[in-house]
Amino acid sequence: MIPLTVLSKRDIRKLTPDELKAFMVEHGEKPFRAKQVQEWIWKNTASSFEEMNNISLATRELLAQHFVINAVQVQDQQLSNDGTIKSAFRLYDGNIVEGVLIPHDTRMTACISSQVGCSLTCKFCATGYMERKRNLDAAEIYDQVVRIKEQCEAEYGTPLTNIVYMGMGEPLLNYANVVKSVERITAPDGLNMAPRRITISTAGIAKMIKKLADDGVKANLALSLHAPNDTKRNEIMPINEANSLAALKEALQYYHEKTGRKVTYEYIVFDGFNDTLEDAAELYVISKWLPCKVNLIEYNPIENASYQNAEADKITAFHKFLADRGVQTNIRRSRGKDIDAACGQLAVKQKAEVA
Repeated sequence: MIPLTVLSKRDIRKLTPDELKAFMVEHGEKPFRAKQVQEWIWKNTASSFEEMNNISLATRELLAQHFVINAVQVQDQQLSNDGTIKSAFRLYDGNIVEGVLIPHDTRMTACISSQVGCSLTCKFCATGYMERKRNLDAAEIYDQVVRIKEQCEAEYGTPLTNIVYMGMGEPLLNYANVVKSVERITAPDGLNMAPRRITISTAGIAKMIKKLADDGVKANLALSLHAPNDTKRNEIMPINEANSLAALKEALQYYHEKTGRKVTYEYIVFDGFNDTLEDAAELYVISKWLPCKVNLIEYNPIENASYQNAEADKITAFHKFLADRGVQTNIRRSRGKDIDAACGQLAVKQKAEVA
């Protein structure tokens, strides 16, 4: 069972700076103590009050009486033949999410989760066959980045350079916590990462794409497209029935007009489903909606679905069709497939454990 201290005490990271300052003043502490604590829990990523060694023992005990730090822990870690590292992250309530460190010659990318499970039931994605249990809070999202950053520095001796919200869950269905986590990750008193290094990926929720634009969220946007027309997209992504390509076109154009940013289209090339030059021609039309780039992604088969990756010559021809017409197009090779860490493979196979 979950310890009573966890249930009865609030995670201190849920407090705003003003709330923490008010708590300090109410308990006879100097207001500047709040800033010290904020720096410890975000910039120094403290997982316990005992670590805060420039704060008096009495103040640390006061904090421990009222609050907890529900730090995310690495329960299990797997290393792929290609250097990819997949982690099972244990949350305070025993639930598990997965995250991945993807090493490249020019970048080191953290792929992080935003929900425990997912509710969208995309037919090709392992996470889509899981029950969505709950949203992650902003600190739990932040902690995944911290843990992967630590792995990156320990295993490769180099800093983490990029973050993609492409793990388990739909980020825009956990909008408030995702946006707050981006704010903390980019904050000078947080991880101080550049917003241009962060990408939020969505299966396509039109009204929330517009909200990203309205709120001025400082991150890049990627759309998991995977099919060039509504008929095919409805078949593999039920979310499309309520968010048609016409609705997404309007939302994406609105987003670009408000932010000036280009959008990335993620397109898994499935064998015999969306891999023809006719499909490429339809995707070319979509690419003209607004400035964009296209990532063609190798598919990684899963137990619950019969989809297969397209033949290499089909992917090459697809890429050439778009590139010859001036579309910025990349082929994203599968990474971490041998440890089920590749795109679409994240799914917690072990049961959640409780303390």
